[in-house]
Amino acid sequence: MKYRPEIDGLRAIAVVSVIFFHAKLKVAGHLLTGGFLGVDIFFVISGFLITSILLRELKEQRFSFTHFYERRARRILPVLSVVCLSTLPFAWLIMDEQQLISFGKSLLSLSLFSSNFLFWQESGYFETAAEFKPLLHTWSLAVEEQFYFIVPVLLFLLWKYFKKKVHIFLLLLFIVSLLLSEWMSRQSPMASFFLLPSRGWELLAGSLLAFFQNHPSKEKIPLKPFLPSLGLVLILYSMFQFDENTLHPSMKTLPSILGTVLIIAFASPKEALTRMLSSKIFVGVGLISYSLYLWHQPVLIFAKLFGFGQLPSHFHYWYMPSVFLLSYLSWRFVEQPFRKKATVQNKTFFISLATAY
Repeated sequence: MKYRPEIDGLRAIAVVSVIFFHAKLKVAGHLLTGGFLGVDIFFVISGFLITSILLRELKEQRFSFTHFYERRARRILPVLSVVCLSTLPFAWLIMDEQQLISFGKSLLSLSLFSSNFLFWQESGYFETAAEFKPLLHTWSLAVEEQFYFIVPVLLFLLWKYFKKKVHIFLLLLFIVSLLLSEWMSRQSPMASFFLLPSRGWELLAGSLLAFFQNHPSKEKIPLKPFLPSLGLVLILYSMFQFDENTLHPSMKTLPSILGTVLIIAFASPKEALTRMLSSKIFVGVGLISYSLYLWHQPVLIFAKLFGFGQLPSHFHYWYMPSVFLLSYLSWRFVEQPFRKKATVQNKTFFISLATAY
């Protein structure tokens, strides 16, 4: 795919909003009470990019399950392993017995990409107990990887037997998942928050966009130059209006998902928002967004644990610089090398991965 810097800029908005929400940092004097929607933005972006790659490879008849999952492993696992291993000495020194047991369970479930099930059973995302779980944020990685255990197989089979109707199947799945999220958010809110069936529609929104990204009818949509800005307004409105009591994911989540879709679908180099998202600072943050997402929660939680439930003095002065420094280092020396076969060959990669596990 042609590189699109504005998508990295959108990643920057997503990850910073999550960090601000968890650390209770203020924007223009106001808490970003819906900053957790940054995860939903990530889901749409991920669905769009991965499905775009899968479609291209299916069209060119060079799709390989082996290569797909190898790419995912190289993208996800190296820095995730580094972050998890880095937390071990702090957990041993700071946590009490019950906290250590809970932490061990989260490590084990994360290694199986099932931590979303664990956290669903243990405590809610917004409950007090969740404030002392260093790996709580990995639930979203579990949801995403569960999605990618299913979608490549589904797309491969649909492409083989129902090539002209793939998008119809995906649209039906999108509708079913959206309706399920609305129902589950009322009947079982925590299950709805953590589990794939009620989250799948957010990833599928990106998948559907991948199908229609180059459709001729897209050029005929009125007011097209203003749609990315409208998308940003929808995202920001949701982030400031949502809080822990909002039914989510549900129909109420649609504006933020639609906003993300509008930005990706209609971004244009001539448009002001696209130029902003493509600027060096936004792209720079976007490039290290995965590392930022992984590091921000452990640093925050261990700081709380060290202070016996209270954040240390001057925390907000050193928190962001330390998280950004750790993220840049892990992006530069872990993410980047391991993503390139020329730098880290398969044998070295899998030996390193087996050692970490």
